[in-house]
Amino acid sequence: MQRGKRIMNLISQYKGLRKENYVLCFGRFVTAMGAMVRPMLTMILSQKLGMNAVQVAWITALMGILTIPANLIGGKMADRFNKKMNIVYLDMISVISYIICGLIPLTTKSIVLMFIASTCQNMENPSYNSLTADITLSKDRERGYSLQYLTANLGGVMASAVAGFMFRNYLWLAFLLSGISIGTSSVLIYFFVQNITPEKEENDSNAIYQAERHGESLLTILKENRLVLLFILITSGYTALYQMYNYLFPMDLIRLHGDIGAVIFGTVTSINCFIVVLFTPLITQILKRSSEPEKTIYGFLLTLVGYVMFILFSGHIPFYYAAMVVLTWGEISYMLAESPYMTRRIPSSHRGRIHGLMEIIRIGFMSLYQLLIGFIYKNHTPIFTWIIVLLTGVAFLLLAVILTKEDKKRYKNLYRRL
Repeated sequence: MQRGKRIMNLISQYKGLRKENYVLCFGRFVTAMGAMVRPMLTMILSQKLGMNAVQVAWITALMGILTIPANLIGGKMADRFNKKMNIVYLDMISVISYIICGLIPLTTKSIVLMFIASTCQNMENPSYNSLTADITLSKDRERGYSLQYLTANLGGVMASAVAGFMFRNYLWLAFLLSGISIGTSSVLIYFFVQNITPEKEENDSNAIYQAERHGESLLTILKENRLVLLFILITSGYTALYQMYNYLFPMDLIRLHGDIGAVIFGTVTSINCFIVVLFTPLITQILKRSSEPEKTIYGFLLTLVGYVMFILFSGHIPFYYAAMVVLTWGEISYMLAESPYMTRRIPSSHRGRIHGLMEIIRIGFMSLYQLLIGFIYKNHTPIFTWIIVLLTGVAFLLLAVILTKEDKKRYKNLYRRL
């Protein structure tokens, strides 16, 4: 009985948001389900089109590079045009691209269409984030973004399961379902997200940091909010650190376990989405009185603990799963901080551009850091490489501690309810 009450409390914390929040969350869920072919790009290129490792690397790298202009353009669109219609128009291009992929034979033309669809999905992210901030009161931002994160991951879990069954003989159907799913979310958003007027918070002291300031450049806004630049640097450091589980972690598993290393890595990473779905409501409730910089600190701490577990218990497979659980807790904590921090300190007229800028800096930093770690791993021992990763994490953790102290001084009004 008590357990059921706790579960209901976790679910009920998402009550009371505007109707548009729930429509956008369902749109995220359906879109995530529709993106079932994107995670299979490597397998499509290698197994279906017969490309070698070098060709696959170049194509996936190019797709990564495309996210830079996509986020820049998407950010500008979010600040200049109707955010809701940005999502709808970009979704329609993705829908058409995926449906054509399902109707034509699988060739390099299909890859070009996948590139177009993927780029459009990246371009709409600033509009999604900015629109969520517009329709959500400052005090409800964590709940709003938490629910979107939860539903997107739930859609990802279902998409992965369906795509795995379809890959061998029904890839064409996976393309069609992707198009139909994304199209469904677009229709829902078009018809049910009618009120996109930003929430007014005249009686809220937070509003002094969020008023629209059209005509001013992003550089001017950032000069007045230098701590936002520090936060962007810290988020870039967190992303680079967290992505080591996708880069250094699998290389070590193959070194330690040979051919079954890839199998172990696949099963370990598969639990990430399930942990997100299970623990996001709980961690959201636990950290509801913590500030965004504090949540960022928890994210770094948990990530470092996860990596230490992996290093100390290398060779013991059950501990890999335990380490992944801890890493995912850190990911959830960090996620609860990122968008709320930015939207509370940047005027609504500049949110799209700041999101685009943050993505560019994050991708660039992550890429350079991965190259550095790759060089160190090649020329030194694995344990030395891991020590460098941990020291990097500690350095950014200290920056997050500094941010926490300075943020309380600079934005005193934002801490009155905590």
